[in-house]
Amino acid sequence: MRPLRACLGAAAAVTLAAAGTTALVTTDASGATTALSNRWYAAAPYLMPLDNDPPDPAAIMDATGLKAFQLAFVLAPNGGGCSPTWGGTAAVSSDTAVQSVISTIRAKGGDVSVSIGGYGGTKLGQTCADAASTAAAYQQVITKYGLHAIDFDLEEPEYENTAAIRNEIGAAKILQQNNPGLYVSVTTAGTADGTGWFGKQMLLEAKSQGFTPNNFSIMPFDGGFNGAAAQTAALTNFNSILQSTFGWDQATAYAHEGFSGMNGRSDTGEYFTQADFQTVLDYATSHAMDRFTFWSLNRDRQCTPADNGGRTSGTCSSVAQNSWDFAKYSVKFAGVTPPTTTPTPTPTPTPTSCKAAWSATAVYVKDDEASYGGHNWKAKWWTQNEVPGASEWGPWQDEGAC
Repeated sequence: MRPLRACLGAAAAVTLAAAGTTALVTTDASGATTALSNRWYAAAPYLMPLDNDPPDPAAIMDATGLKAFQLAFVLAPNGGGCSPTWGGTAAVSSDTAVQSVISTIRAKGGDVSVSIGGYGGTKLGQTCADAASTAAAYQQVITKYGLHAIDFDLEEPEYENTAAIRNEIGAAKILQQNNPGLYVSVTTAGTADGTGWFGKQMLLEAKSQGFTPNNFSIMPFDGGFNGAAAQTAALTNFNSILQSTFGWDQATAYAHEGFSGMNGRSDTGEYFTQADFQTVLDYATSHAMDRFTFWSLNRDRQCTPADNGGRTSGTCSSVAQNSWDFAKYSVKFAGVTPPTTTPTPTPTPTPTSCKAAWSATAVYVKDDEASYGGHNWKAKWWTQNEVPGASEWGPWQDEGAC
């Protein structure tokens, strides 16, 4: 998930177990006794229970039929150490606030998965000594909340750290072995080619450790993905990467592939409307993909004004919508027909005006903007004569089409 998802943190989750089967049955302090089908965990949208003006999950369940939520994010303590916290500040060991949210969801027949990682903060894979200690920290979360599912969100900057990714993948494998039936998901960054160099290195690490999750999901947003066509093209390319990495045929690769989107306006000014979600949902179901989720339920409501002044928010979508419109696509993926509401027409976003054209001779410093190739670009640091978009890790951030 990117900055707003980081505040959070749309960004890697690994999912284990076949869709539609029943996961581990446990009892925890909140009284949960029965797991949902794995299809529900595969459809669970992200919810920040402590930040970004958390919505009432019970209201979402009543309005949409949703049963599963992906709670985000578990991180290492801000001061360092190898113990799990919510957002780097609230220790899991002494938590009561998130436990209350989980109890509310379970009392209505639902359940949760917990997401670890995300875009912001320090990850346990970075601070724990090895895979075993990383797994032990995550096991505390599983035990505390009686979890039937867990999500690994492996992206920047952690997935650029070879040792950290080795710890995370190793921990995922240990948790899979020690918690029979646990639904494990891995989510990573998406690019037009499927995923970038670091995402491919993460897949190779999983292969080297003999770790096979239910799915690897990509987040095709914040990279010039305006609209569903670019997203489905990235999913097709990612399928080829899974085939070549693991030696799977196309159908097997799709059965281990997932989509994690961002509803409404993304951090870089892309727009993903209800119609885009429907198109990607059709693609996911027609190809028998394993996972369909999005960032986030905190944003699944209309801003005031609806376009939020052309800005991205962590608490609303910046597009015209009814509350929880996007959650209903997760319900459909789980195989349930959501309640009917009057649809909200989605207006075409007003095109963003182009900044001054990029010049090879000009000097740009951090936050300077220029247009090139029909997109606006923002400089991440001092640069001269470096073409916007020429390098995935170059000095320019794509702000979307103009």
